[in-house]
Amino acid sequence: QVQLVESGGGLVQAGGSLRLSCAASGRAFSDLKMAWFRQAPDKEREFVTSINQNGGTSYADSVKGRFTVSRDNPKDTVTLQMNSLKAEDTAVYYCAAALWFERITKDPSTYNYWGQGTQVTVSS
Repeated sequence: QVQLVESGGGLVQAGGSLRLSCAASGRAFSDLKMAWFRQAPDKEREFVTSINQNGGTSYADSVKGRFTVSRDNPKDTVTLQMNSLKAEDTAVYYCAAALWFERITKDPSTYNYWGQGTQVTVSS
């Protein structure tokens, strides 16, 4: 069983930056594909970014050039650096994981493990 714990959310003004972290346990971190999703009020959970075991990344068009995902395998953490934040980035951000052999897409149902979420609020 994989446990994920997010940290780093908060309130920031538009144009500002925040860094989110997700600590994983229960499985060798190098076995995990990691991702970030977000969910705004009254909206479906949407894909933000993913990073595989080898460091390959994928981003939603809405965050390309502003967000950067990275992983630190020795520390079992994945980090989401968010710059140039906009009001529309306001959401609960979730860390997600899948095992290395599982096929993943931008559909949240393809990820088996989830953190509890952390609130990001961007004021305009």
